[in-house]
Amino acid sequence: MNKQILDALNGFNRAIVKFRHAYSVWANECGISYNEMLVLYTIREFGYCTQKMITQSYFIPRQTINNVITALRRSGLVEHDASFSRGREKAFVLTEKGAAWAEPLLKSMNETETAAVAAFGEDNLRILTNMLTEYNMRLDEAMGKGER
Repeated sequence: MNKQILDALNGFNRAIVKFRHAYSVWANECGISYNEMLVLYTIREFGYCTQKMITQSYFIPRQTINNVITALRRSGLVEHDASFSRGREKAFVLTEKGAAWAEPLLKSMNETETAAVAAFGEDNLRILTNMLTEYNMRLDEAMGKGER
C-alpha cells in the first residue's frame, strides 16, 4: 500500500474514533454512559428501542445493552412496551419519569447536533453519510463479508 493511501486511511480511522469520542464526552458531561446515550438516541429516532436495534446499529455486545436496559428499568426510566415488541424481541419506551429525565438530555443533544450541522452544512452531512456508507460496503466486500 502506498504511503498516501495509508496516511489517508489512518486519518480516516482517527476521525471516526474522534467522532465517537465526542459523543462519549458529551454523554459523560451529562452524567450518563455512552451506552445509555445509545438507548436514548434510538428512542429519539424510533420512539422505542429493542436490544437488537441497538446491538445491530452500534455493534455493542448484547449483554452490555441488556445490562444498560436492566439498570434503566430498575431506575424506573424505561419500561417494556408490548405494542412495539415482536415475538421474543422486547421493546422499551421511556416511562413518565424517564421522559422527564431524558428531556433535558435530548434537548442538549438536539441543540449540540443542530449547531454542528449548521456549521458543517446539511448537504455536507448527506454527502459524508453517503460516502461513508459506500466505503463501508466496499470494505465489507473487500473483506468478503457482504453487508454487516
